[in-house]
Amino acid sequence: MSQSLPFLPRPAALTGELPGDVGFDPLGFAKSEADLMNYREAEVKHARLAMLAAAGWPLSEVFDKKIAAVMGMEPILGSDDRVPSLLNGGLGKISPAYWVGCIGVAAMIDIFGQLRMKSDNKEYIPGDFGLRLGYPSNEEGQKRMQLAEIKNGRLAMIAIFAFAVQEFVTKQGVVDETPLFFFPIVETLHKYANSGYIQ
Repeated sequence: MSQSLPFLPRPAALTGELPGDVGFDPLGFAKSEADLMNYREAEVKHARLAMLAAAGWPLSEVFDKKIAAVMGMEPILGSDDRVPSLLNGGLGKISPAYWVGCIGVAAMIDIFGQLRMKSDNKEYIPGDFGLRLGYPSNEEGQKRMQLAEIKNGRLAMIAIFAFAVQEFVTKQGVVDETPLFFFPIVETLHKYANSGYIQ
């Protein structure tokens, strides 16, 4: 039986060998090991991007206006301190050259990854770009690191979705909605006290 959905049988391609594999494939996308590896490759890429975004989204809300002031530029955040996104609008403020650069870098990384994936290297694991800085040398440590990466990446994908929905619904920046996570506790409590939250 599937560990994630105990009322369903475990999908045949999900053998539990990959870190983070708990038998979750209720729609049966992974019909073979090759399919599973392609899906894991995509999941790792999305997880890494989401982890960067989960950190970058609130940091941009905290530092955008400060950095823009130091550099004498116009801040990208609107008056409501929300990050430009599809739901928030404001993507027109971003230079097209930036988008071209982002797509170019992403394409180069993807091409490099595809070449490594198709190189007939039997030791290749999904998402392996050959970077070994701080990576454990023993197999147990590597499995632990891979499990941590996929679990944190899955959580980050949920967080980014939540950030987008929260800002769209509340019309307030993530940092403004949850200041306890991003500002010193004394400053936050002082703001709450002056706004009537704390008597």
